[in-house]
Amino acid sequence: MSDKTMSAQDVVGRLESGMTLGIGGWGSRRKPMALVRALLRSEITDLTVVSYGGPDVGLLAAAGRIRTLVTAFATLDSVPLEPHYRAARERGAFELREVDEAMFMWGLHAAANRLPFLPVRAGLGSDVMRVNPALRTVTSPYPDPASGVHEELVAMPALRLDAALVHMNRSDRAGNGQYLGPDPYFDDLFCEAADAAYVSCERIVDTAELTKEAAPQTLLLQRSSVTGVVETPNGAHFTSCVPDYGRDEAFQKLYAATSYAEFAERFLGGGEPGYQSAVRDWRKERER
Repeated sequence: MSDKTMSAQDVVGRLESGMTLGIGGWGSRRKPMALVRALLRSEITDLTVVSYGGPDVGLLAAAGRIRTLVTAFATLDSVPLEPHYRAARERGAFELREVDEAMFMWGLHAAANRLPFLPVRAGLGSDVMRVNPALRTVTSPYPDPASGVHEELVAMPALRLDAALVHMNRSDRAGNGQYLGPDPYFDDLFCEAADAAYVSCERIVDTAELTKEAAPQTLLLQRSSVTGVVETPNGAHFTSCVPDYGRDEAFQKLYAATSYAEFAERFLGGGEPGYQSAVRDWRKERER
């Protein structure tokens, strides 16, 4: 098996302005924040971002890096609406394509299976169709066995990605990725829907260790769908990465109440080691 380990800077070096970028996790849970921070330190911009949005979307929107956002929501979980996303949206900083959560999932499924679309009932009878006038419906070629009616369904287009960023609890050097928390989210679909997928993880371990004490179904990512692996301890901070750590609620409140310029100046200027050091310094100040 090939060694796919690289640095966060290596990952960013493979990304380009104008790409469609998928970001895994869910809200403020297990987001690949170290990779997002590395992206923010680059000059990459004009992105189409596809995400169940959290602070990844908030930071990229506040920094002016998003041209189009495809999402079902943008939340910090304990803060219902991501404040930096909201501010950027209110000033018209990017185009928004907001779809139902299930529609989003089926868009990833379609891309993972290299299909142009998949039919779904979600969205019918809602304003999703009104606010997304480009969406189309499709008539089933098969009649309902009971009624004989050919059902009309939403044709959710594939969410094809140039690249995907996800965060795992563990990975081996070949790209097999393991989650140990309560939910896989849709990180496997993000990787399978992308031309290139980059996985950050809390710890890189030997392949045998992935199943030594955990159930086989925790092996969410297969090496065949992964391009590169980055070991980034605490790399999901300030989002949660259960069971390694929970969400840093106090730091998240600071983020939500601070302007992007102030946050970037204090926490994003010194690379990932600088970020982690600045967070430790902030904690010490808070405890005094």
